[in-house]
Amino acid sequence: MDAKELKKAAVLGAGTMGNGIAQVCAQAGMEVVLFDIADEPLARGLANIDRMLAKGVERGKMNHVDAEAVRARVSGSTLLPEAVTDCDLVIEAVPERLELKQVVFRKVEAAAPERAILASNTSSLSINKIADALDFPQRFLGLHFFNPVPIMKLLEIVVGEKTSDEVLSCARGLSDRLSKDGIVVKDAPGFASSRLGLAIGLEAMRMVEEGVASAADIDTAMVRGYGFPMGPLKLTDLVGLDVRLGISEYLASTLGPRFDPPKLLREMVATGKLGKKSGRGFYDWSE
Repeated sequence: MDAKELKKAAVLGAGTMGNGIAQVCAQAGMEVVLFDIADEPLARGLANIDRMLAKGVERGKMNHVDAEAVRARVSGSTLLPEAVTDCDLVIEAVPERLELKQVVFRKVEAAAPERAILASNTSSLSINKIADALDFPQRFLGLHFFNPVPIMKLLEIVVGEKTSDEVLSCARGLSDRLSKDGIVVKDAPGFASSRLGLAIGLEAMRMVEEGVASAADIDTAMVRGYGFPMGPLKLTDLVGLDVRLGISEYLASTLGPRFDPPKLLREMVATGKLGKKSGRGFYDWSE
């Protein structure tokens, strides 16, 4: 299937990543169904799309008519079979738990059309292990987006052992259609982006832990000295310290102790300092 032929997409999980993915798919002209298991998180996800589109209009990135057209292409559902019916593309963005993703994809494969491309937005879990739950793993791959999805230009295309050449070709075309810079990586722990990004983030945390410098000064060093668009600790706050902890533990189990979480990270998560979503992390987000 050519990427231009993708008419309808389902995005599973209405959280930060899911609603962002739904928005960019709708901006690319697709009809999109955003799914979540309950009305409240679904409503929050749809509301966030409204806010992001409004900001786009305010900043002159799109006009009001185009924003309304994008929003009209997005609907919501709390019924998984209904959400994936007649879809050409299904992108999963549920929490980073292997068993949960496998359960979700079993249900998707039973309800989605045979033509549908199935993709996971996982940032670190094995594409091959997720694919173990599927009868037709050749139509499955990773599409790892970055937060905030409507703004960040990178799309990491993760190829599993059984991903077909046709599906990979379509994914490359999709990255162009979504105005993303697609890179192709094989299924390896942390892929390319998460592995490198986490290594820098963990070392920055150790520097805070050791009193080398403040979080703000470490971030300034990377922004001003190395051209990073955002410092590693502020990025950790946006991603979520709990998410970073989970990825760190997974990579430590697969790649070794160099990815062991710093004591500071464990302590902050244990005390509820999860970053922007909790109002406090390495920075104060309460205002």
